[in-house]
Amino acid sequence: MDSKKKNIFLGIGAIAAMIAIYFVYEFFMYVETDNAYIEAHSVLISAKVPGYIKEIFINDGQKVKKGDILVQIDDRDYKAAFEAAQSEVLSLEARKKDTEKNFYRLRELLAKSVVSQQQYDAANAAYNEMKAKYDSAKSRATQAEISLEYTQLKAPSDGVIARSSAEIGQLANPGTALVGFVSSKQRWITANFKETELSDIKVGRKVDIKIDALNGKNFSGEVESISSATGSTFTLLPPDNATGNFTKVVQRVPVKIKINNLSEQDKDSMQAGLSAVVKVHLH
Repeated sequence: MDSKKKNIFLGIGAIAAMIAIYFVYEFFMYVETDNAYIEAHSVLISAKVPGYIKEIFINDGQKVKKGDILVQIDDRDYKAAFEAAQSEVLSLEARKKDTEKNFYRLRELLAKSVVSQQQYDAANAAYNEMKAKYDSAKSRATQAEISLEYTQLKAPSDGVIARSSAEIGQLANPGTALVGFVSSKQRWITANFKETELSDIKVGRKVDIKIDALNGKNFSGEVESISSATGSTFTLLPPDNATGNFTKVVQRVPVKIKINNLSEQDKDSMQAGLSAVVKVHLH
């Protein structure tokens, strides 16, 4: 009986020793945090010109390619303005050519003393005035063309429609967000480490990554950059420690982690904002 108890205690002691060795090993070899999230290039696409929404070509969750039209604003007014500006350019271009020919002709005649300096100066002034009018009209035509292009909201890159608030017949005003867009190009991790853990974290260190939503699937990465400010520095209302109510709180510093060898399928399954667990190798 004593021998059995002894063996049980020895077994328990061995297991406890192994657990202790494991935690000691983890402490000296890694820095780990679960305060980490997947990030992606995301943007709220807004109208640049006012107008009523005529057509919507996307749905929430839809994949799109760079340049795909997402929303079409009624462009009839902008087409009319562009055509009018083009007509003005064509009209002034013909008149500019006439004044230009007359100017060069009088310049040659002035050199032969056939015309007076006054006639030459008048031709020169008329040419410069017409050229200025033509250049101004051309600029207005260019601006009208740009405004016409802005009636089409297009995808800035390959990506996914995260959210669409556009409705047919809605008045789209400049600056009003209509489409939430997430790019498919890149994914990375922002991990918030305690300030006391930063001394051993260096750029280029290997990182083990586990994504909660992907059944704990493991990925590898590396430390790409360490923020030069804590997370509280750029909050809307940063803490004012001069108020007399100071309580020391361990600050956290964002660390950007690059995820290596991601396939297109991996990027599609990594929605921005998903939680992750990261372990930075210390050696």
